[in-house]
Amino acid sequence: MLTKGKILISEPYLGDSTFERSVVLLCEHNDSGAFGFMLNKSTTLTINSVLEEQLTFEQNLFLGGPVAQDSLFFLLRQDRAILKDSVHIKDDLYWGGDFEHLKTLIQEGTLELDNCRFFLGYSGWGEDQLEYELEKHSWIIADINSEDMFVKNPESMWQNVLRSMGGDYKVLSNYPIDPRLN
Repeated sequence: MLTKGKILISEPYLGDSTFERSVVLLCEHNDSGAFGFMLNKSTTLTINSVLEEQLTFEQNLFLGGPVAQDSLFFLLRQDRAILKDSVHIKDDLYWGGDFEHLKTLIQEGTLELDNCRFFLGYSGWGEDQLEYELEKHSWIIADINSEDMFVKNPESMWQNVLRSMGGDYKVLSNYPIDPRLN
């Protein structure tokens, strides 16, 4: 079932360089469409390299998707909704909220920086677009816990998630990026 909090794992033969070997957290899904963030596409940019104001903390940015790449978004893990205006996804996982309050919580040590992930852009689908892509077998729907979303080496997340699912998915996890070179 397609609901917020699920992940979308791109099929290895998707044929879309933006989403190649991506793991997308679905943050919202309704009749109007869906949106989420790619969890495993790190960039060489840091938060202070894209903001005019220099923060007292630093963290690498991730590419959330091809939409609104000039905007900063964030996910966070928190035991309860301590960040003002954050939107609950599932369990201890939230997205967005009051950025000024977020900075204060991090500076005070109330919220650990390791429990935050910052994104440029997001992945978005219009009405019925994601359902169409699912019918075309572009995505695999799966569950993931928030701890596995905030891993230190997100580049291997696609392969690790498929491998952990076992069976045919474990076989898919070894699919070469370019089978012609195999």
